[in-house]
Formats: sequence, structure tokens, C-alpha cells
Amino acid sequence: MHPGPLNLITDVTGLCVGNAHDAQIKSGSTVLTCDTAFTAAVHVMGGAPGTRETDLLAPDKTVQQVSALVLSGGSAFGLDAASGVADALRQQGKGFPVAGQIVPIVPAAILFDLTNGGDKNWARSPYYHLGQQALHNAGRKFQLGSQGAGTGATTASLKGGLGSASLITPSGHTVGALVAVNALGDAVHTNNGHFHAAAFEINAEFGGLGPAPYAAPVWPKTKFNSQNTTIAIVATDADLTQAQCTRMATAAHDGMARALVPSHTPMDGDLVFAASTNAKPLKDPELDPILLGHAAATCLARAIARGVFHATPAPNDTLPSYQRLYPQTPKV
Repeated sequence: MHPGPLNLITDVTGLCVGNAHDAQIKSGSTVLTCDTAFTAAVHVMGGAPGTRETDLLAPDKTVQQVSALVLSGGSAFGLDAASGVADALRQQGKGFPVAGQIVPIVPAAILFDLTNGGDKNWARSPYYHLGQQALHNAGRKFQLGSQGAGTGATTASLKGGLGSASLITPSGHTVGALVAVNALGDAVHTNNGHFHAAAFEINAEFGGLGPAPYAAPVWPKTKFNSQNTTIAIVATDADLTQAQCTRMATAAHDGMARALVPSHTPMDGDLVFAASTNAKPLKDPELDPILLGHAAATCLARAIARGVFHATPAPNDTLPSYQRLYPQTPKV
């Protein structure tokens, strides 16, 4: 398997990603949308999720497709980003038709970044407008690191960030991942710059240091607080049902566990959405879903490392960025 031309989730034809942030509050929102409605599912493994409209993503629910997915900072306040996106999509005539009305279906997930050094003393939540701005900015190319929902994200020892990666499977399907990394645990080994996800790196996409030299296991560094959550989307052009998307989201959590140590803790709200544009039929109904799940997990591990790798310093940061702490690592 090899990355798509952009090595971004938008290598899946039809998908667009938009970011918006506010430097003063040190937070932001990210929107994934498509030319048309797309099949979506979700799987939650963290103990402290914050979500909107995730119940309807179960395979037995009436609505099978959505208009957009939103990842946002801001804890519960950040869920307002999805309201801004829904209103904007309704004005565009995009959504689920019901009783003569158009209702955009916009599931969302949030992370906690309220104590990252930004000014959170707002009178009204800024996330409604950040969601709309992110939708307006949506396109195939977007920046990684301290962008969108990853603007104010942190890990145990470093700034977090927004990451993405893609792969082309042997069957010719494209798989991509998009993630906002805000973990209780760490993406790097204690006291060195080697990423936990190094075994899955392609073309030195997050520095090329390779796996850490062998050392006796040590207790991983953690925040040991409730100010966490890594939220992600994995997507494909393979024609999947909502049940198959659910299975792909479940498999993708393996990538989170490979890249963040520890992950899926009671104080993380770790969540993965899965999306299918339904553009390409499966060639092998038994083998292809296995390959898609593996590709989703691999993309997510790489995307997590890329998000941390590309984070940039900002005033009042509570933690250093990877590039500041390990300046000898080439930026690819």
C-alpha cells in the first residue's frame, strides 16, 4: 500500500476539509464534507466523549447518510460548531428531505482545550461562527498541525494538532484519516523524539527517526486529568453499508492505540467516525473489508504522528511543540 497524491483524507475523491481557528482563544473547528451525502458511522472507545447526533449513526437507525462531520475544540461549547455548519448547509439546500423541509445531518465530536493558555472569557460561544468559517474554507488541500480542531490540542508532553494521511489499498480503494490529537497519553517515547507510530511511517512523513532504540519499559507520561480526547474520521471511496463503516471505525481504533500511549482511558473521549462516499464497489466482499480496516488503522496511526509533528508554537502555550523540543528533526 502507498499514500495517495496528497497524503490527506481528501485523496478520497469528493471529500473536502475546512479549518477555522481563533488565535486569541487558542481553539478551532474542522469540517469534513462531500459533494453529496455520504454514509457514516461511529465507534467510541474513550470513557468521556462529547458528541452530537451519534445515536442515529447506528446501523439500525433510519438515516444512513449525513451532510458533514465536525471535529471541534471547546469541550461542550464546541458542539455549537455543528449548528453553524447545519444552518449554512440548509441555506445551500443540502440535507435530509423530510415533510417539505431540508434538515442537514451533521454529527460532531469535541475535545477539551479550555485550559491551554487561550482566553476563554467569551460572552457567547465562538464555535457557531468557527463552524461556518470552516465549512466556507473547505477544499481538497488543508494544513496540518496547529489548525482547526487541533489548534489548542495537547498531549502529555507536547502540543497536539490536526493530522491526516491516506493509503491506496491493493484493491484500488482509497482510505484516509483525519484526527485532532488531544490525548491524555503521549505520541512519543519518554525522553526522546521517536514516535510510537514510527513502524508505520511512510516517506519520513513525520521526521523519519524510526522506532525508538530498545529500552526497558517505563511508565508512560500522562496528564492524569480529564482534559483530553482524540477525535478522528476515517474515510474511503469503497461502497460500504453503515454496518461496514461501523466495523471500519472499530478497526481504526487500533491505529490510535499504536500511536498514543496510553489511549482509550476513562478520561479520554476517544472516538472515530467512519465515512464512505460509496463510489467504488468492493471487488472481494470478504477480503476488501479486512484490508480497509487495516488501512484505516494504519492511516490513523500515521495521521496522529503527523498532527503532533506539524504543531507550531503560539503565545501562552502550556507545552512545547515537537519541532521546538526536537529541532534537529527535519520537517517534511
